[in-house]
Amino acid sequence: MTSSILSKPVLKDLPYVEAVLNYLTPMAEKPVNYTYEPPPGIPRQNQVYEAHKLPIRNARAIAQDLSLEREGFAYAAHKSAVRDFYDEDEVRRVYYPEAEQLLADVTGAKKVLVFDHNLRNIERAKQGENKVEEPIKQVHTDFTAKSGYSRARAVLTALGTDDPDELLRHRFSIVNVWRPIALPVQESPLAVCDAQSIAPKDLVVADLVYRDRVGETYEITYNPAHRWFYFPQLQPNEALFIKCFDSAEDGRARFTAHTAFDDPTSPPDAPPRESIELRALVFYAA
Repeated sequence: MTSSILSKPVLKDLPYVEAVLNYLTPMAEKPVNYTYEPPPGIPRQNQVYEAHKLPIRNARAIAQDLSLEREGFAYAAHKSAVRDFYDEDEVRRVYYPEAEQLLADVTGAKKVLVFDHNLRNIERAKQGENKVEEPIKQVHTDFTAKSGYSRARAVLTALGTDDPDELLRHRFSIVNVWRPIALPVQESPLAVCDAQSIAPKDLVVADLVYRDRVGETYEITYNPAHRWFYFPQLQPNEALFIKCFDSAEDGRARFTAHTAFDDPTSPPDAPPRESIELRALVFYAA
């Protein structure tokens, strides 16, 4: 694959903020996260994070040059017809098909299948609103080399797909479509890491424990080579794409780390970030 366009000459010309990102502290045991309150005596998570203050560069000037294949993240202007993103029926009926078409246009895929979504709003999450979560402020990816396949197989099986394993013998990826759903993002913006700057040794497999299954994600340990970017003041008519898994092992981006962060330029009274992320299976012709 072609190396990333995000070389040192390009980086030095981009404005940036310096902000703290939380990386996994190296540990001997396997990291474990429970998605619910575990039995007495078992911690909700067993990992410890270490803070690193890093430059996070403004990617707007290079937005049209970014590629899911190289850097592992990309940008597009896109206006949704959804009126209320907190209405699950409307999201599934209107936004899922919109996102599938948008991803097909961006990737050239032969088939795109959105299979779930998350809403994030810290105020609603604190009030216990169903299916609304807080922004995640630890560096991570959503899938591993193993769980990318297992989640895809589970989704296809649930849909009654004939012979999912045959379909998964061909190249596919899992891509997140991330966007604000109300005001421009000021509080807890999303930072994404150039996948070409992530070394295999930086990826640590972690168990994600649900009541009915155990998934896997990658926690990320610190590497000074990591190159971080964000899109300040991201608007509801803008979308980011984050590749969380790719079955291809030919040098293209496979696992793109990301995290919410505290932007030092955010006003102290900034409204809480409201966003939605979709996860989609992306199947390629070859």
